[in-house]
Amino acid sequence: MTVELNVFEVLEIAEQIEQNGAEFYRKAAGIFDESEISGLFLRLANWEMKHKKIFNLMKKQLAATNNGTGKHRTNETLPEQKAMAALAVFGIRQEPSDEFNKSKSKVDIIKRAIEKEKDSVVFYSGLKDFAYAGIAEEKIDNIIKEELRHIKILNKLVERMATALG
Repeated sequence: MTVELNVFEVLEIAEQIEQNGAEFYRKAAGIFDESEISGLFLRLANWEMKHKKIFNLMKKQLAATNNGTGKHRTNETLPEQKAMAALAVFGIRQEPSDEFNKSKSKVDIIKRAIEKEKDSVVFYSGLKDFAYAGIAEEKIDNIIKEELRHIKILNKLVERMATALG
């Protein structure tokens, strides 16, 4: 079974993932009292918004080169598993506020961010299957590299916090 999504819709999901990621990081910044950590989350939010702009530009470029002809694989569909992975990342809902309930520690919030970044990498790796030109694939690869860098940054933060606690 397939979910009927074309490349435009997949890019819209990617934009929403980045928007929700930015919102997640902005909320996380407000939870942490330490200015260094709060600032890190604000930088992560800004990086996610840059990714959103890249996906938006890719969508515009595809529309400009497509001219309604159906070229560049715009009619392909996503296998259901990939679509479900997309929904799992930062969620499709506008406000991912349930991530910050009182039962979660600050370390848990950072670990959740790491999970979300890993899910993003999986989704964007699948998105490369829809790359309509070499340049689009290169842009996606660059975003994947940045998301992997986010994971490293967040892992170091967890290690530092664990060391401080232990």
